[in-house]
Amino acid sequence: MTDKLTTASVLAFERKLDPSDAVFHAGSWEDRAQSHAWPPVTIRPKSVRGTISNRLKAKDQDPAKLDAAIENPNLQTVDVAALPPQADTLKVQFTLRVLGGAGTPSACNSAAYQTKLLATVQGYVQQHGFAELARRYAANLANGRFLWRNRVGAESVEVTIEQMQGGKAVHSWSFDALALNTRSIGAINSESNDLAKLGQTIATGLGSTEHVLLRVTAFVRQGAGQEVFPSQELILDKGNAGKSKTLYHVNDVAAIHSQKIGNAIRTIDTWYEGADELGPIAVEPYGSVTTQGKAYRQPKQKLDFYTLLDNWLLKDQVPPIEQQHFVMAVLIRGGVFGDAS
Repeated sequence: MTDKLTTASVLAFERKLDPSDAVFHAGSWEDRAQSHAWPPVTIRPKSVRGTISNRLKAKDQDPAKLDAAIENPNLQTVDVAALPPQADTLKVQFTLRVLGGAGTPSACNSAAYQTKLLATVQGYVQQHGFAELARRYAANLANGRFLWRNRVGAESVEVTIEQMQGGKAVHSWSFDALALNTRSIGAINSESNDLAKLGQTIATGLGSTEHVLLRVTAFVRQGAGQEVFPSQELILDKGNAGKSKTLYHVNDVAAIHSQKIGNAIRTIDTWYEGADELGPIAVEPYGSVTTQGKAYRQPKQKLDFYTLLDNWLLKDQVPPIEQQHFVMAVLIRGGVFGDAS
């Protein structure tokens, strides 16, 4: 009599899409070919005198109290980053390593569970491969989703992706990011041969048949002197910060966190209920969208990662193809998923 298979109490996966921080440089749109000499975008503090504009409680809505509050200005110091007056284009550059071994745990304290997990993942790879997931990751690189707010309102966005080997580019693809719809990454775009080749390259890396390192460079034409938007730092002790907004930099060069780059690349989940209205969301076990304060994969719907994985491994209930893609995307994302007490 065999023991009933249970989820390992220690179960962890390393991420297989490993981006670097994205650093900012500035120059002119016509000089994109000489962008290696562009100066970095720096961060500088700015002190501003704001007004009282927050929602008031009922007891503070007395005219005399409001007039007294407005006499005390809202003084604050914030970080800002902007293009120089003579530069109209932002250059955002980062590297992305694509690692093999998706679905192989980095830590698992149950040999039986790991054997079943590896067999299940192998079955998925043999049946579907990584083509669907890789095509969606490639679409988010090509459409410039990783630029976040810097993409909004831009006049032109050009994304160049190079496959690096030995410090040199062996393949290169270029895309007009604004011509690609960020909401339709699930649709097959047969017109873009470059996008298909980029997807094949990422799929090759996930299949661990060769080392894949991509260098991603985006040129965003915004206008001379315009403000740009690096990541904002989370300051836990705001009392000692001295600033109400602190921006992220790498050696005094404005930058976007690697975590935020990774979040944009894995915004491929269109397999949840309501996807037609909202569009793709980042791959998360519960479909969490923090900006909306909502989880789109509730355990009650049995569409969350843990329910799908347990049904697949422990109960041999094979999920629909779309949810299999989702489970594999979470394993590629990485995380700690053990059933510890």
